This record gives sequence, structure tokens and C-alpha cells, in this order.
Amino acid sequence: MAEITSECSRCGTPHTTFDVGAMNWRDQDFGWKDIHEVFAVCRSCKKGSILVVATNDYESYKDLKMIGGIGQATGVLNHFVDVIGVINIKDVASIAPPEHLPAPIEAAFSEGASCLAIGCVNAAAAMFRLCVDLATIDLVPAVGEGAPNPRTARELGLRLVWLFENGKLPEDLHDLSVCIKDDGNDGVHRGSLSSAEAEDLLDFTTELLRRRYTEKERIRLARERKEARPR
Repeated sequence: MAEITSECSRCGTPHTTFDVGAMNWRDQDFGWKDIHEVFAVCRSCKKGSILVVATNDYESYKDLKMIGGIGQATGVLNHFVDVIGVINIKDVASIAPPEHLPAPIEAAFSEGASCLAIGCVNAAAAMFRLCVDLATIDLVPAVGEGAPNPRTARELGLRLVWLFENGKLPEDLHDLSVCIKDDGNDGVHRGSLSSAEAEDLLDFTTELLRRRYTEKERIRLARERKEARPR
């Protein structure tokens, strides 16, 4: 039977050995870094965990290919893979971010979705508010080019009002924007949001990001495909 050494998230033992019971291939990066989810039982507490592991280098990838994959490996799997995570309650989040987002916005949205899925609605609100903040800051003109006063440019609630009044955001999102301004501040400062209010924040954030990034990139890619077709 294969075994793997890592910290146990169930009992907290920092460097313990797990007996590997089963594994599932999940993804591959760079043509060689295979990502697997490994079910393993801690020898310290006898409880199971699902570890996320990745092939640690190209040589290990070749070695595993020669024996028929990681499922055929015996002994200590750490010779071939690194433990990069563990499946836990945050992974129940089923809300995927809109496509083609900048990396910082996608990361904030995913964190917000994870928080919402486990009932941490105020933390979710803070993350969705951050998404809107990051997605609108570049819509404010530079100083000398019609920019609002510094406080309006800096504070999200005031900025949203200015952006709608000046036609920088779609008017049909205006009503929803009230929830991101007011409810977002409630979540950050008073911790008083309900699940319904957090979901309103999610709806506005999703639609704003889709309009700002997803639709534009899909149109650009469609145009590229059209131009690449033979005439």
C-alpha cells in the first residue's frame, strides 16, 4: 500500500504518515504536473482526509508514466508528488466566477463564493465589495480629465453614484448598485448582513463583472475567429 506524509487537518499532527486508500486524477498543468485528489487515513488519529497532490517535477512525471501512473506506485508518494492542499468545506462552493476576469478579481470572487457557501455572509460581502471596487477603479478619469474629487474617487459608494451619473456603468444595474453600497458597508463595519442580502451582493457583482469583462472578451475572441477564417 502507498503512503504519504503531510500535516493532518483533522488532528493537527504536523508531520504524520497517511495510508493511501484511493485517488482521483483531476487536472494537468504544463503538460506534466498531474493534480490528484488522494483519500488517505492518518495513522495518528485514524481519520480520513482528501489531500490534493501535484507531481513535483518532470522527472517524477516520467517515472510515474513508466509504471502506469500514480495509482501503481507503492511506498512513499512524496518522492513523486507534493501535497498542495486538502479538500474541506470551502470546496462546497458551487458558484463559478464569470469568465475572463483579471486574476485579482477572480480570486476575490472565488473567496467570496466560498464564504457564502459556508454561511460566512459578512465575509462574503466584503469580498464581493472588493470585486466591485477593483472592477470600477479604472473607470474614474485621471485628474484633469474630468475626474471627481479625491474622496468620491476613493470611496466605493460615492464612486458608484458618480459612475452611474456620468454614464460609465450600465443604467439597468443602477438599482442593484444600492445593495453593494449599503449592504457592503454593513457587512464590513457592522457584521449585520442576512443571507438574502449577501446573495443580492452576489447578483450585482456577477452581473457587473460579466458586463465589464466576460462579454467584451467573448466578443473580442469571436472577432478574432471571424478574421482568421479563410475568405
